[in-house]
Amino acid sequence: MDSPLSHPRRPASPPATDWSANVPRRRALVCLAGSALLAAGRPSWSQTAPAAGSRTPGAERRPRLVTVGGGITEVVFALGAQDLLVGTDTTSLFPEAAQKTPKVGYMRQLSAEGLLALRPDALVAGTDAGPPVVLDQIRSAGVRVELIESDHRWDEVRRKVAAVGRATGREAEARALQERLDARWAAVQDQVRRGSQARPPRVLFVLSHTGSPLVSGEATAADAVIRFMGATNALGGFKGYRPMTAEAMALAAPDLILMTTQGLEAVGGAEKFWQRPELALTPAYRQRAGGRSLLHLDALELLGFGPRLPEVILTLHERVVMS
Repeated sequence: MDSPLSHPRRPASPPATDWSANVPRRRALVCLAGSALLAAGRPSWSQTAPAAGSRTPGAERRPRLVTVGGGITEVVFALGAQDLLVGTDTTSLFPEAAQKTPKVGYMRQLSAEGLLALRPDALVAGTDAGPPVVLDQIRSAGVRVELIESDHRWDEVRRKVAAVGRATGREAEARALQERLDARWAAVQDQVRRGSQARPPRVLFVLSHTGSPLVSGEATAADAVIRFMGATNALGGFKGYRPMTAEAMALAAPDLILMTTQGLEAVGGAEKFWQRPELALTPAYRQRAGGRSLLHLDALELLGFGPRLPEVILTLHERVVMS
């Protein structure tokens, strides 16, 4: 598991399906989806949503969009295109208005019936969305599917902006947004370079949303964030996540521990977290007074790789490296 928002299994992005392809099959699948929902005793979205091919007299056809991935949904709102959203996944929690959109489930557990019942024209998601068979069914129904590679680089944010611009028909606005974000990212990274220390602090990211806590190695969103802020990942030599053991803590020797707010809440708060015996082996434990060696941010804000990333990196740099 990569993070609360993504996973290491990333299927290659297939070519996007033409918007108008396979329309008859799409209509059949949508009808089946509506029938299944009614049979289950729930109202069908097709009863209230206009047909995908319908037009308001005198008005241009507006694309109906589903986004899977909180960072992607944030871009939709940043472009002012939220009125085109007919559905989002459960990680799409920012801004607050995103929480009020119809939900299609968790990004890796999507349902073709539930998605098609929303009659979307396009689905924009990360390559961690799935299962793959569901995405194939959605493409076969004539929905344009665009998957964005999650490589934990600044280019990932740029790809999200460009993809949402295409899906919403707002390419010019997307280019303008990207120019502003690029300028801000360059300014933040310049500040990080100027504030770099001879010995960057060793930061360990701990994932503890469910089950036993895990620690982050390389090739994760957390690893990228730590490096972007001018710090050093306290653990290396492996990719992904491993259990938080006494051996791992002794090897890592972190100066500071970084978590998501949700993960810290899941373990009962900071006081309960520091009671774990393996943490007593770390410099972070010895410096825990005043909360200086434990930092947490909202999961989507920290790991979502959306348009807020420059401000997240600046905040972490100022609180961790410059403190």
